[in-house]
Amino acid sequence: MRHAVLLVITFALGLVLLYLSRFWFLDLWPRSGLFGIEEIRPGGDLIRRWLRGTSFAPFELILWAVGVFVVLTWIQKLYDLLVPPPQVKNDKTEDS
Repeated sequence: MRHAVLLVITFALGLVLLYLSRFWFLDLWPRSGLFGIEEIRPGGDLIRRWLRGTSFAPFELILWAVGVFVVLTWIQKLYDLLVPPPQVKNDKTEDS
């Protein structure tokens, strides 16, 4: 059951990352934005839109890569927290 929950969480985060990227192709909500929030447009590519006009705009790809790395690291830490590795039994005696 825990694996199914973690799989759903990972899939949802993957969809969010895909939506934030420039590769999102679905328009699932009106142009006014998700839940009326104008900054969350249906076309995706939000990172570029949010950085437009700032001094960080040329570094969009670097910021995107760092963000994906951080999110994947958090997913791995959550997985390690919820699914600890099996304990290895040490059969060696101290008589050696």
